[in-house]
Amino acid sequence: MGWSRITLGTAVAVCGGMVVCGLGASGSAAADDGGHARKKPQLLFESDGERPGELVDLQMDGIATRHEKVVVKSPAFTHAVRLAYHRDTVTEPTWGLTYQARGQIAMKAKRGRYPLTVEIAGRVVERRTVHVVAAPRPSFWVTDSPVRPGESVGLSFDDLYPGETGTSFTVRSKAFKAPVPLRHDKDSGYWNIPRMFEAAPSVPPDTEDGTYKVALTGPDGRVIAERRLTVRASRPGDYDYKGKVRGPEFFGKHGSPDDSAHRFRVRAGGRVQVLWRDATPDAGEEKRLTATSPAFEKPVRLKRDDSKAGDGDDPRFYGLARIRSGLDGGSYPVTVVSHHGRAKRTSRLVVTAAPGHHGDKPGRDGNTPGRQGDRGEFPAAAVIGGGAGALAVGTAGVLLVRTRRARTRDSR
Repeated sequence: MGWSRITLGTAVAVCGGMVVCGLGASGSAAADDGGHARKKPQLLFESDGERPGELVDLQMDGIATRHEKVVVKSPAFTHAVRLAYHRDTVTEPTWGLTYQARGQIAMKAKRGRYPLTVEIAGRVVERRTVHVVAAPRPSFWVTDSPVRPGESVGLSFDDLYPGETGTSFTVRSKAFKAPVPLRHDKDSGYWNIPRMFEAAPSVPPDTEDGTYKVALTGPDGRVIAERRLTVRASRPGDYDYKGKVRGPEFFGKHGSPDDSAHRFRVRAGGRVQVLWRDATPDAGEEKRLTATSPAFEKPVRLKRDDSKAGDGDDPRFYGLARIRSGLDGGSYPVTVVSHHGRAKRTSRLVVTAAPGHHGDKPGRDGNTPGRQGDRGEFPAAAVIGGGAGALAVGTAGVLLVRTRRARTRDSR
């Protein structure tokens, strides 16, 4: 089967030398001198329920010449809308010229359907209907809760309502660093609502979990409306939780984070570095990350390692802790809480008695030195079992001390 050439008048299909069908040209198109289809003038506007005061886009395609007056009229509009030529190099050669403008529904327009006409050079070329709905009361909207610390919050105030005036509106809340002014953005998604005032402030990353009052005030400072905003950091199990932490670990005062260990011992009165790693720390984490322990003189602020030594590793934070003097020997918990309470880890730090309590001397870090390579952990044979062996070691030490004292007296 073959097709003959399709023209604007009739398309003919030939099958075995027989005419099987004929297609008439569209009623909305006409042939121009170049054989192209040119649309009849057509208004691109469908009313789906406009509010009093709302703006509407009006566009007329298929205009023959640039010198014709294109006007849209309706009792629903504040006035007749004169459309202006808008060059469209893509459609213009084939589909004719385009004219555009924005009209506005009158604030006094009542609910109902209104006639609309399009005139070109005084001649009506199209008729439509405008559907006007009732004006809603002014409304203040805040992003649905909860929001995460560091995220932005959408704020909007829509008071497109008869009798409403003023353009200076402010939102205040302890969830924001400062009062937030609302403004109308004619290029936003709400360009058609001329009294829509918006802002998108961020909740500071160190904001504590809780419910905060959000108050909208007018030009005179009067509270117009209040809403509630819940701030809650994500936790393990939440879809947006990204924390992946390791630690806390420990290393000596003059040591390196690369030599850190979970098992570590330090003397009372000594110092120890506390290390924390996090693959995806929260914004502002370096300003609030703290290690706490009953063995510390005070909580230790962990600062981010910005040195070249930290390149290629997960972000790491560490800080120097001072062990309380006179502390009894034993195992003490060291806890780090991050991600606004979402991640909590505890390691044990072994504290040995102060130097005056037994004969061992501390190293320069206050750590009890073990075998070479122990990094401050307990040596494998650090604990001697009880019984005769322990007693023999203790007795030998006492005899040795007494012998030395006797020789000293003899030399006098």
